[in-house]
Amino acid sequence: VQLQASGGGMVQAGGSLRLSCTASGGTFRTYKMGWFRQAPGKEREFVGAISQSSSTWYAAPVKGRVAIDRDNAKNTLILQMNSLKPEDTARYYCAARARTGGYYYTAADYDYWGQGTLVTVSS
Repeated sequence: VQLQASGGGMVQAGGSLRLSCTASGGTFRTYKMGWFRQAPGKEREFVGAISQSSSTWYAAPVKGRVAIDRDNAKNTLILQMNSLKPEDTARYYCAARARTGGYYYTAADYDYWGQGTLVTVSS
């Protein structure tokens, strides 16, 4: 499975960005999908996830400001980010979990990763 994230860039605080992640080489609709981020000098952290049936979960720091969606027909995962803050600056990664059951909020829960896309929020 290959995951390709895109849509990152530089935005001012209060702005919005829409990240995409396109999957190939697997059965996208059967995967639980997640977004993580990693800021310089920090550990990778959970942003949110979406189940095969489109149930969603979000980390507290971003809840209410981001929305995850998926388009199984296009093998695409979306992360819509609004009201961005400088502390949202990080490289954002999409990830796929092919295993059934289990959890969704740690990096170890996922089997495949994209290369990440950089988001920079200026104050």
